[in-house]
Amino acid sequence: MPRPASVLLLVLLTLGTACTVVEAPPAAAGARPRVQITTPETFDARNVPAYTGAHEAAYAYIDANLRAHIEHLRRWVRQPSISAQNNGIREMAAMLRDDLKALGFQEAELVPTSGHPGVWGYYDAGAERTLAVYMMYDVQPVEPTGWSVNPFDGALVDRPLGRVLMARGATNQKAPERAFLNALEAIIRTEGKLPVNLMIVAEGEEELGSPNFPQVIDRYEARLKTASGVFFPFNSQAPSGDVSMFMGVKGILSFELEARGGPHGGPTRAEIHGSYKVITDAPALRLVQAIASLTTPDGNTILVPRYYDAIRPPSDEEQQLTNGMLPQWIAQDSATRAGLGVERWIGGVAPREALLEYLFSTTMNVDGMWSGYTGPGMKTILPHVATAKLDSRLVPDQDPDTALALIRAHLDAKGFTDVTLTKLSGYPPAQSSVSAPLVQAAIGTYHKYGFPPSVAPRLAGSAPYYVFTRRLGLPMVAGGIGHGSGAHAPDEYMVIEPKPGSRVAGLARVEKFYVDMLHALAK
Repeated sequence: MPRPASVLLLVLLTLGTACTVVEAPPAAAGARPRVQITTPETFDARNVPAYTGAHEAAYAYIDANLRAHIEHLRRWVRQPSISAQNNGIREMAAMLRDDLKALGFQEAELVPTSGHPGVWGYYDAGAERTLAVYMMYDVQPVEPTGWSVNPFDGALVDRPLGRVLMARGATNQKAPERAFLNALEAIIRTEGKLPVNLMIVAEGEEELGSPNFPQVIDRYEARLKTASGVFFPFNSQAPSGDVSMFMGVKGILSFELEARGGPHGGPTRAEIHGSYKVITDAPALRLVQAIASLTTPDGNTILVPRYYDAIRPPSDEEQQLTNGMLPQWIAQDSATRAGLGVERWIGGVAPREALLEYLFSTTMNVDGMWSGYTGPGMKTILPHVATAKLDSRLVPDQDPDTALALIRAHLDAKGFTDVTLTKLSGYPPAQSSVSAPLVQAAIGTYHKYGFPPSVAPRLAGSAPYYVFTRRLGLPMVAGGIGHGSGAHAPDEYMVIEPKPGSRVAGLARVEKFYVDMLHALAK
């Protein structure tokens, strides 16, 4: 994520060729920053030694208890936990707490917040090192159509990649998290205790932007700071079996814009007949114009003054990571676009330029708009209110509150003082170093399983990792083998039993990876 930057970066990346940094004044409104790689050096995960430990008793336990372990995953996804609708949230939080108790955690409790409860767990192994584990137990709402199965049945179905668990939460993130707990069970039952002390911090509002997660951290901040790092169980394999890691996430600002009738014009109490438009202002058109003022006509460059100024150029480490992941990105470009249903990137840019934008640029995006009548047939009305939800993905060193203030100032300067701006959620980006021992342990474990990862500077999505990296000063890594897809969409799944010959790990191998990674971290 970017830092305060008065340096504009020129997109001149050529594989293996160093470029020259060009100093430029801060970006003016309408000038989109460009990104440049200035080093030919490349990070290669294959240079990290493979983990060589073996824990046969734990592996055997996983194989012998695989059916029960699958049922644990199904039990978790069968429990609805839709944070946006407060559906099953407290029941899921209690399920997580009770599962930690059953594993032998000395502390396992619900943590009250101003919203949905958090969950805290502590396992004291008497070990030299302590690992914090971040979990989210909430899921997205379910679409009314598009599912092949009931999204809360925990169905096991056959698909081209093999037998999969298809359910809401199957890959984001309940099943990977419960698989991690299955691995803990295998270690404890066969070795007597874990190789590291564990602190579990979980929230039920990740899909809402984690507005109250800092309250969970407040309660345990001093203890969390004693950890070596933070781990997030995550399905990291592509359908090909290739593994990707990311060293950070973008931040986010989510906000709402609303236009209503009032002293400035337009109906104030309810919709009116559309014929009055000739002499009456229309809030819906007002909102559209306010949104349009935020970007150039093509929607691709933010026109809010100084919005890009805080962005820092990529660090040397980030550039080396980018160079390392570029060949895989280029090779998968066509498949990525096909999977997304996108025929071309903005302006038809080449894959290498698209990668730089994807990693290092900020966004202004409309998530949804609504006003008036949207049913079948006609209803010629002039609505009295119009609303839209927007989000902006932030890169270092952008700050959500600063970004919000810049948007407000821009709207006021353009004459949209009547359009209300409401912050829904927001948090800054987060970044960890690939040199952190926790990250090196994860990479070494991937090596043992034959999956040297492609390591990205960051994920283009957002997560509240800043509470760990910025507030607690801890490195954080999301990792694990296994494949899933369909997060936030119908037919979300995780592979349980891959088809013969597949490089994708099944559940048993996923759990064995977690066993090894915990032991690797303890070294």
